[in-house]
Formats: sequence, structure tokens, C-alpha cells
Amino acid sequence: MKLDKKQILKALESISVPGEGQNMVASGALHNIQVFGDEVVVDITIKNPSLQARKKTEVEILKTIHREVYEKAKITVNVKVDAPEKKTVNEIKGKPIPGIQNIIAVASGKGGVGKSTIAANLAVTLSKMGFSVGLLDADIYGPSMPTMFDVAMEKPRATNVNGKSRMLPVESHGVKMLSIGFFTQPNQAVIWRGPMASKALNQMIFDAHWGNLDFLLLDLPPGTGDIHLSIMQAMPVTGAVVVSTPQEVALADARKGVAMFQQESINVPVLGIVENMAYFTPAELPDNKYYIFGKEGARNLAEDLGVPFLGEIPLVQSIREAGDAGRPAALQTATPVESAFEDLTRKVVQEVVARNESLPPTEAIKITTMAGCSAVKKK
Repeated sequence: MKLDKKQILKALESISVPGEGQNMVASGALHNIQVFGDEVVVDITIKNPSLQARKKTEVEILKTIHREVYEKAKITVNVKVDAPEKKTVNEIKGKPIPGIQNIIAVASGKGGVGKSTIAANLAVTLSKMGFSVGLLDADIYGPSMPTMFDVAMEKPRATNVNGKSRMLPVESHGVKMLSIGFFTQPNQAVIWRGPMASKALNQMIFDAHWGNLDFLLLDLPPGTGDIHLSIMQAMPVTGAVVVSTPQEVALADARKGVAMFQQESINVPVLGIVENMAYFTPAELPDNKYYIFGKEGARNLAEDLGVPFLGEIPLVQSIREAGDAGRPAALQTATPVESAFEDLTRKVVQEVVARNESLPPTEAIKITTMAGCSAVKKK
């Protein structure tokens, strides 16, 4: 069958470009269509560098032509990424951290969505995969990592590095960790203004001896405030992971969290969105899923915003119990929970690799570059 180029063009007008809000013909993303009998070659350029955006575009083109034009067409889709050049806006100077390859911010627009739980389990899963991992509990007003890693009574020790005294992070479950919780009493409230909190964070970042790390995870406080700006002014963050539940209230705040990282003055790539508490499956009904907070809300938000969807974590009692006991649930072996966190972690690493291959190193609010910012896969 000989295909009609006009039919193909009309069919492609029904496909929107991820993150651009227009169809691929109107936006100019479609560059060329070539037809050879029943063979079609489509050349398209998109601005979203994520693997998910590229794959989604390719799949949509294949499905649409097969459905609208000819179901047996042989289609080749060439997707080129043309990410816009990022402009330098803020001239404040920041500092790279020697030996740290990738800095990943774990954030949420709303409190109570399980951001710290995701950060803790992401850290231990990365460690299980063979990466060297650090975790900075940057939630100054509600530090939870000392409890989640069963080190609430530990204190960082001092070490001498090149004649200077440095803090040694506390190690637990293969993760190096610092938290304001190590320097306060369990029942002591941290009542600090923004500058005091920022100074404490800077000390934990730059006065610590982290050593060589493949990943430093930052557990940020909920919302979009002083701490977030201080962190991104202090160091070059590789990318951000935004955590949300499927609930509409949480999704509205997650949208703001994504928008914060994408502001021109910040320009931190969003690696993707995680849907936590996605569904509940009772032990006595293992084939049933109950969508207590709504269904696929974070997945749909990721698609609307043109950012990757990193995965979903179910609402499971053992995850909460493991965090309270100081042994993150991802340490369990041969369980659905372990598999869920492994899938999430692989997706995060995949997006980090894609981000480092397609974009220049992030600057600290367009401040300073960090050498060697690609993820190192361990065997």
C-alpha cells in the first residue's frame, strides 16, 4: 500500500509535544516526513531532554500512524533533542564539593507525602547497587534521618584533613549521613531564622569530610523557601526528584515544587516525579489495589509538565514500620517493596545519566561548574 503524506501530516497534528503545549506540527517540532511505499520516516526535534519525553514522542507517533493511517506501516522515528541554552542570571559565587559526582535534591511541595522515606530508601538502594552514597538531612526544622537510620544517639566525630578539622559523617546501612538532628536533643525544637539555618547547612556541607561519593542526596524540607534557595546557592545540584501522593492537594503543591526548580534563576533539571502511597493492597487480598488517595495523579502530573515519571511506591505498613525501626524498607530482600524501590532507583540513575549526557553541569544557581558530573555505573 502506498501511503499518503497528507494523511500522515494530519494524523500527527493530534499529537502534543511533551512540555510545549502545542501539537508537533504547529510547534515546528516536525521537520520532515518521507514516504517510500509502506515505509515512513519521521524526523522530529523536541526540547525536553528526558528519556521519557523522547520515548513517549516516538511511541505516540507509531501508535497514531498505525491507528489513523495504516496499521501495517513500517515506521522509523528519528527524535533529536534541542535543549535551549541556559542563561546565566545570578552571579553569586558558590563552591563545588570535591569528590562528589552528583548531587540530587529530594523535594516535595507539601509535607507528609513521604519525602524523607523516599530519600532514605533511595539512598540505601543506591548503596546496595554498589554506589558510594551520602545523605544530607537538610530538613532543619524536622530532621528525621537519624531515626530512620537508627543513629539518633550518634554524634559526628572530628577528623583532620590537610591540617583542618572536619566533621566525619555518621555511617549507617552503607550511607554517610549528616543531620541537624545530631546536634540537638530529641525533644528540642529548632527555632531559627533563615540565616541561622543556612549557616548550619553550610557547615554540614563544606565543613564535613564526605570523601568520594557517586551521589549526595539532599532531603529538603517541604515547600519552596529560604532553605531551598540557600542549598541551590551553595552547591551545584545535578537534578531534583519531586515526591507527591496522588491526592489533588499534594499535586497542586508538587506542581509548585517543579516550577521552583525550573525557574530561569534556578535552572535545576527535574529528574522526575515519584508517586508515593500510590495504592494499598491488603495482605489477605494480594491481587486487589485500593487507590485511597486517588489514582495515577502524579503520573498524570508528570505527563502534563513534560517531566519523567519515576515510579510509584505503594502504601505498605512495613515501610512505615521499617522507618520507625531505623532500618529502611528497601533493605528487605525478595519483597515487593524492595522491587518497587529498585525500580525507582534504576529510573533515577537512568535519568541522571541522560541528564549528564545531554546538558552541561548545573551551576549553583548559575554559579559554578562541577567537574566530572556523570554517574559512574558500578558492576
